[in-house]
Amino acid sequence: MVNQNLTATEIGFTHEDFAALLDKYDYHFSPGDVVPGTVFSIEPRGALIDIGAKTAAYIPIQEMSINRVDAPEEVLQSNETREFFILTDENEDGQLTLSIRRIEYMRAWERVRQLQAEDATVRSGVFATNRGGALVRIEGLRGFIPGSHISTRKPKEELVGEELPLKFLEVDEERNRLVLSHRRALVERKMNRLEVGEVVIGTVRGIKPYGAFIDIGGVSGLLHISEISHEHIDTPHSVFNVNDEVKVMIIDLDAERGRISLSTKQLEPEPGDMIKNRDLVYDKAEEMAAKYREQMLAKQQGITAAPAESDDAVEALAEEEIPSAMETEEEISAVAETEEEIPAAVETEEETLAAVETEEEISTVAETKEEIPAAVETEKEISAVAETEEEIPVAIEE
Repeated sequence: MVNQNLTATEIGFTHEDFAALLDKYDYHFSPGDVVPGTVFSIEPRGALIDIGAKTAAYIPIQEMSINRVDAPEEVLQSNETREFFILTDENEDGQLTLSIRRIEYMRAWERVRQLQAEDATVRSGVFATNRGGALVRIEGLRGFIPGSHISTRKPKEELVGEELPLKFLEVDEERNRLVLSHRRALVERKMNRLEVGEVVIGTVRGIKPYGAFIDIGGVSGLLHISEISHEHIDTPHSVFNVNDEVKVMIIDLDAERGRISLSTKQLEPEPGDMIKNRDLVYDKAEEMAAKYREQMLAKQQGITAAPAESDDAVEALAEEEIPSAMETEEEISAVAETEEEIPAAVETEEETLAAVETEEEISTVAETKEEIPAAVETEKEISAVAETEEEIPVAIEE
């Protein structure tokens, strides 16, 4: 039996020796490190975590998740071991501050970058709207859909709670911008069922000086003024009225930019028939489209069969192929780069409760009881993206 009454002298190991040993093998923790830790005490607004330091580290409730948390027990359980991000250095009491939110934040950005690289379509519910568009959450990050990229007949205010298919327009962690497009997701899905040279029936939804926007089964295509007729036209208003039903041929599908270019000029049996005899154009539409497809195929085969042709000849053939709608200065589909910033991707509980109705939407992480600085660069005050002057007419909702 070991004599439990041995003195410190007999053992040869004092309290001072033990303290010196702790100092010798003490771990050095730095902000930005990710370390394992075990929950040993849950408090009303946070939790104490054992990470192997002299003093238990602390995680405030607002750093427990990228999403809103009302009680620590929603995220942490006693004796649970998991990874924590060291948010700040030791305070005057030697205590480190930890974060789970920062780990989720970094991994969420990594995931959305991967989804963008894959050109994936994601689905998310609208949780708020403002004058510039709608707000959604993707992988826990807040994303913004500009008004010009919302393709539905519903007023924006009625979209709250509705799940939408979305494509990525901009993923920028450095600037904290996550911008998405509902319209592009619908166009891409529709494009998968469309072909260049196909004749479709649509409805005129909007007329601009540079062309008419045609609704073809839920998405908008542009019938540029140069593709209405072989004869000169001063304005599309002289040929079409809103709500006119028209037959058009698809001459270009640009999935990356979410554009469908249309033509009636290529359906004219004789130049100017769209102005003189529109019914004849519609009656002969399929026949003219078949000829167009044959010519297009012949040109493609000609290029394939004669690879030795000069570069000039190949370029000439390419130019003669499918006419595409001319770009206008009032570019429709791209997100305009304005000085007004898009709402940032991360939010706090105060923003959610405010339903993002004001321009002062973006928050800093609420200060902890130790007044710990928020983990990330604070998000700047955001103003909603202004509606573009030449907005694309909405398409029929799915």
